[in-house]
Amino acid sequence: MTNLTKVKLSVLELAPVRDKGTTAEALHNALVLAKHVEGLGYARFWVAEHHNMDGIASSAVAVLLGYLAAGTTSIRLGSGGIMLPNHAPLVIAEQFGTLETLYPGRIDLGLGRAPGTDQYTAHALRRARSGSAEDFPQDVAELQRYLNDAQQGQRVVATPGNGTKVPLWLLGSSLFSAQLAAEQGLPYAFASHFAPRFMQQAISLYRENFKPSAQLAKPYVMLGIPLVAADSDEQADYLVTTSYQRILSLVRGDSLKMKPPVSSMAGLWLPHEQQAVANFFAMAVVGGPEKIKAKLKAIVSETQADELIFTCDLYDVSDRLRSFELAMQAKLAN
Repeated sequence: MTNLTKVKLSVLELAPVRDKGTTAEALHNALVLAKHVEGLGYARFWVAEHHNMDGIASSAVAVLLGYLAAGTTSIRLGSGGIMLPNHAPLVIAEQFGTLETLYPGRIDLGLGRAPGTDQYTAHALRRARSGSAEDFPQDVAELQRYLNDAQQGQRVVATPGNGTKVPLWLLGSSLFSAQLAAEQGLPYAFASHFAPRFMQQAISLYRENFKPSAQLAKPYVMLGIPLVAADSDEQADYLVTTSYQRILSLVRGDSLKMKPPVSSMAGLWLPHEQQAVANFFAMAVVGGPEKIKAKLKAIVSETQADELIFTCDLYDVSDRLRSFELAMQAKLAN
């Protein structure tokens, strides 16, 4: 029998901007949500790096994490993730070393190898850097050196950062990061909240090839899950149309600002667009309390995940807060 009580629940925040809202409102709402889920007993609150997207306000991850850390007391905070090819490893070591120094024992550093944006913005971000996704393993190793204790004769030392040993996570939606996480003995987070196609293959590859490390003795798997929980199945089916419209806009290259829910998506999308959105949300957990509980149990039973990290883009803040309440209730009621 699947026991949800042993599975940690966490939050992945993109600081979504509403069509009639502001980025300041989105950032404030991120703190409101962080405080709320901290009180509910969620394990982590991670922030995703995306750029040049008008509906996502979480681009400056380390800065936002500092704001969230100052307004909370115990929940772990981190990146889900930092897109490492966009940055010099030393800069990330200093940023997250500063966060860990100010808020010891509360900071995670999740790393991805995608740009988190389009090719033009990636070029603007990287400018004189020669870094690319192919350099990712070397960049991860360099970052680890900066966060570990400095060695005698080490010419470049991250200050702050040196000796903080901020825990690293590898994130991915393909098999590459699963293999690297296994080799390095790092926890692994799969992006099944938007690209679930290779999920089972990646999890198996990671677990079968895992080598224990100083950070982690055995494999640890986190899965991204889109969440829309409400007090009834009908209400959830209504609220999730905000998320559907957002992904439809992504498919079309339109504005990603959140739109209010609609009574029906009929007439808003073409059949191939509906299928694209359905593929994106293949792992979504949508429904009232009983359906949420059953879906979470099914996911954990199928994957044996150690942790689930939820995305939840709903138009009204109160609906987002309620969604996370119901997910935690489903876990505790197991």
